[in-house]
Amino acid sequence: MSTDTRLEIKHLCKSFGITKAVQDVSFDIRKGTIHALIGENGSGKSTLTNMLSGIYTKGSGQFILDGKEINPENQVEANREGVSIIVQELGTLSGLTVAENIFLGHEENFVRFGIKNTAAMNRKANQLLKDYGFERIKAADLIDNYNFEDRKLVEIVKATYFKPKVVVVDETTTALSQEGREELYKYMNKIRDYGGSVIFISHDLPEVLSKSDYITILRDGAYIDTVESKSVTEDDLKRLMVGREVTGAYYRNDYGEKVSDEVVLSVKNVSVPNMISDISFDLHKGEILGFGGLSESGMHEIGKAVFGASIDREGSVTLGDGTAINDIPTAIRHSMAYTSKDRDNESVVMNQSIKDNICLPSLGTLAGKGHLLSDKKLDEFADRYAKEISVKMVDVNQFVSELSGGNKQKVVLARWVGKDSDIVVLDSPTRGIDIKVKQDIYQLMDHMRKNGKSIIMISEELMELIGMCDRIIIMKDGKISGELMRSTDVNENALISRMV
Repeated sequence: MSTDTRLEIKHLCKSFGITKAVQDVSFDIRKGTIHALIGENGSGKSTLTNMLSGIYTKGSGQFILDGKEINPENQVEANREGVSIIVQELGTLSGLTVAENIFLGHEENFVRFGIKNTAAMNRKANQLLKDYGFERIKAADLIDNYNFEDRKLVEIVKATYFKPKVVVVDETTTALSQEGREELYKYMNKIRDYGGSVIFISHDLPEVLSKSDYITILRDGAYIDTVESKSVTEDDLKRLMVGREVTGAYYRNDYGEKVSDEVVLSVKNVSVPNMISDISFDLHKGEILGFGGLSESGMHEIGKAVFGASIDREGSVTLGDGTAINDIPTAIRHSMAYTSKDRDNESVVMNQSIKDNICLPSLGTLAGKGHLLSDKKLDEFADRYAKEISVKMVDVNQFVSELSGGNKQKVVLARWVGKDSDIVVLDSPTRGIDIKVKQDIYQLMDHMRKNGKSIIMISEELMELIGMCDRIIIMKDGKISGELMRSTDVNENALISRMV
């Protein structure tokens, strides 16, 4: 073992049933480096790092950390070996305080004579939060009082305060605003500076190239190559990930097309306390309407409000035929669809099959005479739309919880494509999605608008708003701060100037 090698991964394998998620993977991670791990959805990235961090049990092979083989059975054991992880979805536990989440599994440090000293735990957590610059988050508060992004900031503290040897950052940047991302980058660099190692998983190739020292590419569970970041381009990485050149249209290439005058959805003076204030806009037939802004701008609440999912909403949301949308069942009955940014908790049922998830909103249509559901009909329906969206699966009876993040997102989209909804609200539809699947989703959106479907896309990714939308509404402090029409002259600076 070289003196600069921190972690050796040797002949690692892991299967889920007949699916070989990781196949004989071997490579090294150096001390004091940020080492990116990339590949398409389902390539084995998260499976590998989940074994390293004790979330999954290892199939076969070895993890050798500083010359010692480790076999963590859970995250607490992994922490004690010097390995921590910041996961893609929520990694904090509801019902616990911020401090209890930070020190989860390490409570013994605050126990004396069998009694936990909560005050000492809170003092230590508050000091850490202050040191990290997150003092607005309070140790004694329930974690549930904080939004998705703040909970991710708590996870950064939880995963790094004890100076671990290896920190896995699994698609975390997609859940953060630019400000949150800069905080994460700062701590990734601090880990590198003290001689630790970061395993950085991201689908954002410019981010990978700019933030990492080395990049390992996986494809279909197998090791492809490890390269120095400074020696490759985005196109090189795409080719290594996919196994061929990624060709064809990415974003839309049309400009100047007239959008229909027909209004299919009218939002008037909509407010949600402490979220959004006096929002009004119309959505037209065949239009892709984008919403952009900083994470706390209120744009994510727009989707919920339009779909009838907001608590204490004021104002009106009305379809073109005059139907008022005040609740989710009415929205679904009138051909509306919604996908949440918080995919695992709000968009899929994790402990149900792909079939159940895809068929759920279409059960009324699929039920035959006497409201009976045919298993054969459900299987055929789910299989058709799962394959149409290219879900990587064993079959439609596989549990959604076993899928990669990108394939979970495909199941969400397959559900609403199958429902043939006329109005689709997509909140962060490409979060945690690889380059090829993003292309598939963009082409699907373009196909839908050409067929007269109307789409609201909420996104923190400025280039996809510019590339896909007919019109972009910018949110700031819960209000609309500007609107831009599709044009070759629109750039990121035009959007940012209205966000800040």
